[in-house]
Amino acid sequence: MAERHFDKQILLTTDGLRALEEELEYLKSVKRKDIADKIKVALSFGDLSENSEYDEAKNEQAQVESRIVEIEATLKNVKIIDEDEITTEVVRVGAKVKVFDADFDEEEVYQIVGSTEANPDKGCISDESPVGRALIGAAVGDTVEVETPGGVIHFKVLEISK
Repeated sequence: MAERHFDKQILLTTDGLRALEEELEYLKSVKRKDIADKIKVALSFGDLSENSEYDEAKNEQAQVESRIVEIEATLKNVKIIDEDEITTEVVRVGAKVKVFDADFDEEEVYQIVGSTEANPDKGCISDESPVGRALIGAAVGDTVEVETPGGVIHFKVLEISK
């Protein structure tokens, strides 16, 4: 298996680091054993040439091993976002920002995180995303323009918190 090397630092919150470490532990201790058991059962069926259970288990094993390598590589390049360094004067990675979306006439709260931790469904947006890039460096009262596939949207920064 080819090892991937990441040159850039991966920014994570302490929660993001904890989640990655927990996922890695789960994959190594629980998931590996489950897959080994599936392979053992599939092997007991005999002929491997037409054994779909064996093929599925081997594919799942490859996916899990790939994810383990990916997480381990990420953890080697992690920089934890120090909450004490997060200021509320301007938007930075790690900050939570409440914005008013003028185009949809609604307030949204986002936490700006590193790309590894991004989860838009939970309001965690990457500092590399169009919205994240536009908000970085903005202060309360600033209005930022964001170029999206659907057109330009405008956010007014209402509040910055940790």
